[in-house]
Amino acid sequence: MPTREDIVLLASYNTTMNARVYAAAATLSANALHAERGAFFGSIMGTLNHLVAGDTIWLQRFQAHPANITALAAMKEIAAPTGLTHRYSDDIGVLREHRMRLDAIIEALAAEISDTDLAQPVSYRNSRGEFRKNFGSLLLHFFNHQTHHRGQASTLLSQSGVDIGVTDLVAWIPDQD
Repeated sequence: MPTREDIVLLASYNTTMNARVYAAAATLSANALHAERGAFFGSIMGTLNHLVAGDTIWLQRFQAHPANITALAAMKEIAAPTGLTHRYSDDIGVLREHRMRLDAIIEALAAEISDTDLAQPVSYRNSRGEFRKNFGSLLLHFFNHQTHHRGQASTLLSQSGVDIGVTDLVAWIPDQD
């Protein structure tokens, strides 16, 4: 099971990598961002919108945590996506602002939770049924999902001639004395 420190690290990594991806994407034309590239969500913008939709779905589910995590109260103001291909915006600047808002909520969540919170189960429902799973494990899935699709976006950006730099989590893990 992850520790609170692991979640804080993953939240920091997530925020930094999202900023890099969006900065790189902003260097491309709207046509390049929306071009069909054969990726699972089609284009760079399709992939970035999917990440926002997926994160929104999970953060709204996490509101059911028995600890009533204060950082998640802001999710009540964010519209739930209509599905995994929901388009929050076709404009990279507008989508970037939305992404930054989500990342701030994720960072606040990481700062607020305790190891005890991570050990508790969270109940949620999706199209396949009702589930009750360990919150720490769900957070690992949450961050893994982001990394997976951000890797796809990174590949699409690289194919467009834009390099986002080092993406390895190990660069964020502090050295030990």
